[in-house]
Amino acid sequence: MYGLLLALIYIAFISLGLPDSLLGSGWPVMHAQLGVPIAFMGIVSMVISGGTIVSSLLSDRLTRKLGTRLVTVISIFLTVIALFGFSFSSRFWMLIVFAVPYGLGAGAIDAALNNYIALHYKAKHMSWLHCFWGVGTIVSPFIMGFALTNSVWNDGYRIVGFIQLAIGILLLATLSVWKVNGKIEEREQKSIGLIGALKIKGVPFLLLGFFAYCAAEATAMGWASTYFVEVKGISAEQAAIFASLFYIGITVGRFISGFITDKLGDRKMIIIGTCILTCGIACLFIPVSSYILAIIGFVVIGFGCAPIYPCIIHSTPNNFGAENSGAIIGIQMASAYAGSTFIPPLFGLLGNLIGFAIMPIFLLIFVVLMISMTELTFRLTKKKDILNTQSK
Repeated sequence: MYGLLLALIYIAFISLGLPDSLLGSGWPVMHAQLGVPIAFMGIVSMVISGGTIVSSLLSDRLTRKLGTRLVTVISIFLTVIALFGFSFSSRFWMLIVFAVPYGLGAGAIDAALNNYIALHYKAKHMSWLHCFWGVGTIVSPFIMGFALTNSVWNDGYRIVGFIQLAIGILLLATLSVWKVNGKIEEREQKSIGLIGALKIKGVPFLLLGFFAYCAAEATAMGWASTYFVEVKGISAEQAAIFASLFYIGITVGRFISGFITDKLGDRKMIIIGTCILTCGIACLFIPVSSYILAIIGFVVIGFGCAPIYPCIIHSTPNNFGAENSGAIIGIQMASAYAGSTFIPPLFGLLGNLIGFAIMPIFLLIFVVLMISMTELTFRLTKKKDILNTQSK
């Protein structure tokens, strides 16, 4: 039963990643057929992000009331509704309507499953689960590409919708399997809420660090192609291929880190990942006209990013207590979506004004902020544990 539940959670993480890369891969055709400017993708993304932030903040209350298994199933079916809604949309306003359940489903399942894994499983599974999220994000563009080649963009959403529906039905049919950890999961304590979580020593620093990490990751993901075109002078087609190397780096990195995370621990893995990430950024600083070093840089940046997100999440129960982790991880997810939503557009504005060659400086600022805040969090929580031990 334990192994079956873990397999189901892995499948759920694939379902979490499947919708994430559909909009970006289909939008070049979608915006033309819907008759709206290409910049309108930002409006859809903002609505989705708004929903994820709201549901992330509410996830702890929902999980305590319904349990992780029901929150997971309900969230998947919300995304099913959204995906089928997108598949039948013929007007831009229809996308906005269905973007609401799109975001609400994504945020709740993300926070609930991350907290569940952090509480019940070893750190290696957190890394591998996020690796499976990467698999979902890699598969979706191929599905959309198939739809665009053989039919229309709507079919891309419809195909992924049917995959999500199958996963939702599978999880619904196996709800009883989740009882293997039921005694640990069920808690009668009242949720500490947003204000209560922010009052816990170290939490604001953790949130700021997580915000900074996600800002750097999303900027590297979203603007890699533009960097290659504007700074290295290569074609857009080549740039799109090179930008995908970041995703390969982060997915492979998470697979590898799963084998060593339990031995080294979350804190050391975050430090190692930051050092590798910094080496990748350093490659972008070197003023050479060739794009080869930049390719290596983005692969190394992705590889360095790999352990940071999973290890920050997995360390939360240990740093702040299992009773508080649900609320704190929910707020962490909200801060993550805020960083990945608002900072990449800021880089775009700066790139247009100053030049996209500022990317390594921009990334380094957020990486320094991230490691400073996470290290401060670990030191504060370690000091608190020492004081508590001495007082007993």
